[in-house]
Amino acid sequence: DSQLIHADVVKPTLILLSGEPLFEGANDEFLAAHEHYRHKRYKECLNDCLKSFESIMKAIHDKNNWKYSPNDTASKLINSCLSQNLIPAYLQSQFTSLKTMLETGIPTIRNKNAGHGQGADIKEVPEELASYMLHLTATNLLFLLKCEKNIK
Repeated sequence: DSQLIHADVVKPTLILLSGEPLFEGANDEFLAAHEHYRHKRYKECLNDCLKSFESIMKAIHDKNNWKYSPNDTASKLINSCLSQNLIPAYLQSQFTSLKTMLETGIPTIRNKNAGHGQGADIKEVPEELASYMLHLTATNLLFLLKCEKNIK
């Protein structure tokens, strides 16, 4: 399964990210997430997954001259992408959970597991969660990049 996801999702994502200078930051963060995963630094993997997800949306905003604040959260960037019709309107209305999926996938997993102080007890991020997050990030990046290519 992992090899199939790598061939069908991760590699195409890396090709699209490397083909556009504006996507350099997102590419760097996604590669860093992958490197952290390989070295079992799962908290860092989650953090860089969210960074790359936010960076790709910021780069898409820059490429299309859409207004946003550099401090915007993933949620604000997602809302802006939807309002700019990055994702076609028919998909937005047909899949009402698309916005929720984008908002609660990468950002929530990172926030609950690696984004804030852990308190007195050490939080361990399991490998399977880091793997899921890395592949979810690749899937979301690929989806957004393909949607951006279709903007007329």
